[in-house]
Amino acid sequence: MQRGNPERSNGKVEEWSNGIFNTPAPQHSNNAVMRVTRARFRTTSTAAFALYEVLLGVAIFAIGVIALGRSVENCLNASTISAEEGAVRQILSDRMAVIQVAPSVPDAEKEFKINSNYGMVRLIQKSAPANLTEEDNTLLSGIILVRLTAQWQHAGVPQSKQIQFYVYRSE
Repeated sequence: MQRGNPERSNGKVEEWSNGIFNTPAPQHSNNAVMRVTRARFRTTSTAAFALYEVLLGVAIFAIGVIALGRSVENCLNASTISAEEGAVRQILSDRMAVIQVAPSVPDAEKEFKINSNYGMVRLIQKSAPANLTEEDNTLLSGIILVRLTAQWQHAGVPQSKQIQFYVYRSE
């Protein structure tokens, strides 16, 4: 017997494998083409489901990567803002120490422009007598209220920090 050629043996038609699917061809079938088409349809629909499954997985992964990128960006922005505020606090602290150590009365109003690593910081110093009184309405003289205000910009948005403290200078 040759491959793919039907031969009769004991009144039955036998056929060898067709070589494509490596399985024996359907025997005694009225519609052999229909069975092959059904088998291919099952294979195609299963493969298509796997393709959709992979596409869904890739989409979820892409959304996760984008969300992770946004989180990292937010962390970097928060670190930058924190470092800026730390530099401004240091500027305010330094100026406060200079005023406290100086033997003279602080100026009523003074403005400084300080160039920092994060841009220009405008430092405004204002001072005035505190006008504090004791319980018996005695005015306490020589106590001065000092306000230091730092103003700067972060990403085009104005920012400011202020501290106030008292100094004593005898008159």
